[in-house]
Amino acid sequence: MNPAGNQEPRAWTARRWWTMAVLVLMIHVGLIFALGARKLRPVRTVSRVPVLHWAAANDEFIALNDPALFALPQANDFGAAIRTQTPAFNPRPFYWTEPARWPPLAPAPPDRTFGRFLQSNAPPVAALDFAPEPQFDAPAVPALTALRQPSTLRLRGELAGRPLLAPPHLPAWPAADVIAPSKVQVLVDPAGGVVSAVLLPPDLGLESDLHDDHADQTALNLARNARFAPAARLTVGQMIFNWETVPPPATNAPATSP
Repeated sequence: MNPAGNQEPRAWTARRWWTMAVLVLMIHVGLIFALGARKLRPVRTVSRVPVLHWAAANDEFIALNDPALFALPQANDFGAAIRTQTPAFNPRPFYWTEPARWPPLAPAPPDRTFGRFLQSNAPPVAALDFAPEPQFDAPAVPALTALRQPSTLRLRGELAGRPLLAPPHLPAWPAADVIAPSKVQVLVDPAGGVVSAVLLPPDLGLESDLHDDHADQTALNLARNARFAPAARLTVGQMIFNWETVPPPATNAPATSP
């Protein structure tokens, strides 16, 4: 048997543990209600505190620090009212009417005025009496026929360095006046064939008046069928056709009525 002083303590039972847990929970709830009902003391409003205000630019004390206070005009001196006072000005209403424009008298026709001048200022007539009457002899000047210039083709731009393999035959156009040149912009591939041909409009001025549709269409067809020497890359340029003109054929005159 163990002595009475060396007995082991007994373990807590489940009932004792639950009793302690409920007791601790009640203590926590009591502390929450006891301390949560306390209100904080309201903050006391602070009064009679010194406040710093910035002085305005037009304050009198600031103006006293200006070294030019009495040397230059100020906005509040005795002369400010005189300087800022605007004199009264009452403009008069402006009324203007244009004077009447009467139509001028129709002048006399120029031919009538010139006839009256000739009637009143007849030139003096002087009779020439030659004995014998002079014979005027002038050398016969042969009629010079205009030199005919055949139709030509000129290359402009990068095409000037690529010769034509077969120059086209350029016809002459029957016309009473000259014909404006036909300008065609072409794109030539490296093999020498024409990929694109566009007819350019005539320049403003005389060329637009001397423009001929048939000649331009012929130039466009010749440009599309042209063949150039081979090159390393695409070439862009212009083909300018200068046309020769010949007198149009004479037509039979209409019969005159008796």
